[in-house]
Parts: sequence; C-alpha cells; structure tokens
Amino acid sequence: MRALIWILLSVSALSAQPKRIISTAPSITETLFALGLCDRVVGVSQYCHYPPEALKRPKVGSYLKPNLEAIVGLHPDLVIVEANLPESASAQLERVKLPTIGMEHGDLEKMFHGMRVIAARCGVPERGAKLEADIRARLNAIRQRTAKLPRRSLVFIVGRSPGSLDGLIAVGKGSYLNELIAIAGGVNALATTAQPYPKISLESMLGLNPDVLVDMGDMAQTEGVTEEHKRQVVALWRRLAPLKSRVFAVASDIFVVPGPRVADAAEAFAQMLHPEAKP
Repeated sequence: MRALIWILLSVSALSAQPKRIISTAPSITETLFALGLCDRVVGVSQYCHYPPEALKRPKVGSYLKPNLEAIVGLHPDLVIVEANLPESASAQLERVKLPTIGMEHGDLEKMFHGMRVIAARCGVPERGAKLEADIRARLNAIRQRTAKLPRRSLVFIVGRSPGSLDGLIAVGKGSYLNELIAIAGGVNALATTAQPYPKISLESMLGLNPDVLVDMGDMAQTEGVTEEHKRQVVALWRRLAPLKSRVFAVASDIFVVPGPRVADAAEAFAQMLHPEAKP
C-alpha cells in the first residue's frame, strides 16, 4: 500500500512539472539549458543567444519589456522572470495570470539559489545540485590556483559613452563580478563602493590606475563585435599617458550573465591578472 501511495505521489508530482517554459533573461535561459530542460523551453528573450540552440526559440521581448501577446500565444505553463521587474512589466504578467516565478540576482549565492529554485520547480532537483556542485568545484580550483599569487588590482568597465571615455560605469561591491575577480586572484579597485555598478569619473579612474583594466563598456551587445573594434577600445585608453594598466577589451556574455558560465568568466579574469600562471 505504501509503495502504491509513493507511486501515485510521484506521478502527481511529475504531472505538475511545467512542460512549456518561457525565459525572459539570458541567465535563466542558460540555466534551463544547463539543467537539460531545452525541450521544455518554448520562448526566450531577445537577448538570449547562448547556447546556440536558444536562438531557434521564439522571442518574447525582454524582462524590461515583455511581449505579452507573444508570451500568451505560446501557451506557457511557467514564465520565469528576474525579480524586481519594472512595475509596468509585472502588472502585465499579473493580468494574464500565468504561473510565474522570479529569480533574484546580485551575488553568487543568489545565483545558486535561483538555480536550485528552477531545478526544483521543474522536477529535476538532482540536476540542480550537480550543476551547482560542478560550478563551485571549478571556482574553488581557480581560487586555489591563484591563492598564493600577488593580489593585483582590476577595474571592470561595464558601461560608457560609445567611442569616448565619458559616462564610465564599473563593477563595484555587491556584484557577483566582484566575487569572481577575488576568486581569480585579484582585488577590485572599486570594491569599497556602496553600489554594485557605480559611476566613476575619468579622473578617478586615472587615480586608481589599476594593474588591469577590462573594458566592455560599449560592447554589451556582444554579437557582431569585431577584433578591430576591440583594438580601437584599447587604443582609446592608450591615449592616456598616466594610465599604466594592462588593458583588455572584451565582448562576451560570460562577463554579464550570472549563470552556469561564471567559472569561465573567473578563468578569464585569472588569465588577465596572472598570465604567468597557466591552468
């Protein structure tokens, strides 16, 4: 009798699993695919282009501007969004009364929590546990490899005016990127700031004069960025004689998507900070 009850409960739980899932952010999409749930993903945001298979899914706008008509038309039984949606977007989703869960982002622990929530809701908690364990193992390996190396300073520019050094926005305290820089054997020169992504002046940047400067400022749209564009970005900084930093221009989602590929970002930071220490 107990065995029969267990089977019935299992079948009931399985039937409750979402079969048609919509993701409204790249980090959510990458997590769903990493959990082996690609066959259930029926719609993604316009900014989701990894893995390549995600490009084949219908687009439903973005988390800031969800396309309600497209979402409803795909008949989802679960919509996964980023927490703290703009009020207008949240109100739209509430009107259609679709099952929705929100993912919180910020530091690495929030990212891992979100992975566990998605895995549990989709009925694959064991896959979620394995994915988390694999990512943590890779991050720990990088941390151990760089633990005894010099702590070099790094500034990561994530926003600025195209073609100029105005409107600089960098990574500060509270961002998961701040944690990845530390894991990679570096010190975020802006780790003492109150905001996760503070605005900084060019004068402040020159005052910091970090060992390593990573610029993704006008390459947030990572698709189609050429090597020539990257060289131009490096040249932009090289005009500043007082700046002694080693400059890297990057254009990859691994640096801006808090998802399964964060260990790739940590490894990239480690190679920038410590080229002498090959993995």
